Amino acid sequence: MSDFLLESQEDGPEEDAVPAAPEAASAPAEPYLVLARKYRPTRFADLIGQDAMVQTLANAIEKDRIAHAFLMTGVRGVGKTSTARLIAKALNCIGPDGTGGPTINPCGECEPCRAITEGRFIDVVEMDAASHTGVDDMRSEVIEASRYAAVSARYKIYIIDEVHMLSKNAFNALLKTLEEPPAHVKFIMATTEVEKVPVTVLSRTQRFDLRRIPPELLFQHFQSIAREEGVEIEDAALKQIAAAADGSVRDGLSLLDQAIAHGSGLVTADAVRSMLGLADRARVRALLGHVLAGDAQAALKELNAQYADGAAPDQTIEALLAQVHAITRMQLGAELDLTVGEDGRAQLGDWAEKIGPATLHRLWQLLLKGFEEVKRGTMPLETAEMAILRTIHAAQMPDPGKLMTALETAAAEGAGGEAGPAMAGAGSTGGAAAEAVPRASKHIPPPAPAHTPAHRAFEGLPTAFEGLLETFTRADPRVEAWLHDEVGLVSYADGELVLSGREDRALVDRLRGKVRDLFDTDLRVRFEAAEGALSQLEKEERRVAAERERVLADPNVRAVMEAFPNAELLGYELDETDTDAEPKRTAL
Repeated sequence: MSDFLLESQEDGPEEDAVPAAPEAASAPAEPYLVLARKYRPTRFADLIGQDAMVQTLANAIEKDRIAHAFLMTGVRGVGKTSTARLIAKALNCIGPDGTGGPTINPCGECEPCRAITEGRFIDVVEMDAASHTGVDDMRSEVIEASRYAAVSARYKIYIIDEVHMLSKNAFNALLKTLEEPPAHVKFIMATTEVEKVPVTVLSRTQRFDLRRIPPELLFQHFQSIAREEGVEIEDAALKQIAAAADGSVRDGLSLLDQAIAHGSGLVTADAVRSMLGLADRARVRALLGHVLAGDAQAALKELNAQYADGAAPDQTIEALLAQVHAITRMQLGAELDLTVGEDGRAQLGDWAEKIGPATLHRLWQLLLKGFEEVKRGTMPLETAEMAILRTIHAAQMPDPGKLMTALETAAAEGAGGEAGPAMAGAGSTGGAAAEAVPRASKHIPPPAPAHTPAHRAFEGLPTAFEGLLETFTRADPRVEAWLHDEVGLVSYADGELVLSGREDRALVDRLRGKVRDLFDTDLRVRFEAAEGALSQLEKEERRVAAERERVLADPNVRAVMEAFPNAELLGYELDETDTDAEPKRTAL
């Protein structure tokens, strides 16, 4: 038996007697890294749209004029924190051979560069001010710790994100350290709300305002990343993402990530539009065309169709506003958004030639009002429909300026060549014409008779009632108001004033006393009932009403009222310079 075993061992074990050595375990798949983190800038050359800031930093490093504190401001996602880390690398880079100094082009290979990139460098402290707002946090984590020299770096660097979130006491505690920091310490702060940072802090930092990234640069950046990732995506889709990013690289990369996950295979513009909940611009232009053509039925049908396809009513109205704005920009020769294609440019250019600026401004105001109503309302689709209908109604109204010019021309070419009423504007509910303040008021005294002095020096009792009223306008306004508004004149002659209406003995006594003081004479005042004795106010109101009726009866005015069904006559002016002719009326 033992021989057999010995032979077996010599010959080697049976094939299945001893299990084969296990294969090397496959390496675990690396967790997916979102594009915003994967393509975070690691060199200043990777920053896009911030050339001015990079040049300033390069000059400061080259001339060894490095500030002790920096403040990065700008909207979210433009690279504030990334820039802070790049500055930390630039100041602490020692080069591949360990002998380098501060440089605008950190090597990325030395231990400080690698450690800062990986977020494990002990001498670069990142602090989120949103969660460390108190004075105790600032004192223990920054002020006290900054006294000690850097462990293994040239500079100890504190990166304080969202610095505006610090409390007032925390800012006050930091001020002294910011003003006289140790030579080995640098502060880099970042904020999206620079207006909340105290002026005392701002004055102690070198400030860099990071700009929004233009859509054109974002498009090129996303295009290169899509190629790097091997993703097939339409240029139109990338342009929509670049426009939706609103100047933020991080927001744009997040949207690109979402679009890649949303689609399968080729990422199309339609898929991105659906993902973002945007209205199709071609369909928006079709809707605008229906509005301009006055086709209410087609406009509402298109609005509802877009709603059914997922476009929110407020987004559709907002898209209409964008188209009106684009037409206005084309009229001024300005550049359009990069998402506008050739077909869109052609259509907008055609409208820009045919639609006047006044009409575009009116459309903008009406749509903007509709947009606000849709955002506030509880019935967005119904509110949007009513806003569209209101806009259609106003869009069909004739241009006020052209209509006024035509009416004036027609009047001037009338019988005898005499100019008729000159129309200066008409108010309407649609805002199609300018409004004016009515000329008529409660108290507009008629012109004084020719024999009545314009300014009496009280040399004698006025012989006309109008002169007496004019005197009391200055002498006793309360008596004048009573004489003008509340009593009617029966007669005034030979030192006697006969009135009809509300008798007020106190005011009568004031009237007689003031006449005695001013003219050294007595005025007899009595009351009697007299039909048809109207007050001065009633006479003026009747005169104004009669003039208004004459203005409304004028053929040219009637033509305007018919052209503008909702127009109102707000006021008018009488041109009485030509005494031999019918007074010319100017309607407002």
